[in-house]
Amino acid sequence: MSTGFGTAALQSSERIAHVNERIAVSKMVAATRARTGAKWFYWIAVLSIINSLIVFYGEKFDFGVWLGFTSVVDTLVKRAGSAGSILGIVINALVAGVFIAFGYFATKAKRWAFLVGMALYVVDGLLLIERRHILSLGFHTYALYAISRGLAAAKRVQIQL
Repeated sequence: MSTGFGTAALQSSERIAHVNERIAVSKMVAATRARTGAKWFYWIAVLSIINSLIVFYGEKFDFGVWLGFTSVVDTLVKRAGSAGSILGIVINALVAGVFIAFGYFATKAKRWAFLVGMALYVVDGLLLIERRHILSLGFHTYALYAISRGLAAAKRVQIQL
């Protein structure tokens, strides 16, 4: 004859297991969203380097995904002629490296990387306003939106840990 206590304990442990499963899934979803937002830093770096290489090789093609910092460097390099070309590539690579570093730490859900990277990207966008790169400003706006979603997800990841 069953007293019902065993059944109640079993149902309670099943509920706990279900809650733990939901928490684990929620953590995985938040971590994936944080990484997705963080990967925008990689896109920013790679597309900026591609644009700088296009300028370096003297092409007129521009797909409008400039970084303001590299746009300034590229303009100065054009004025300096061939002597400044290698220096320009090195400086642009360093700038891209900074964004790659933000991407690396942001993929680890480090909120400081999102915040500092976004702040730097906003300052970069202000340089584009002065230079009237409208397409790049649109890209900056969307990238900041995507990165901010990653930041929100990173916050949820850290809360759940």
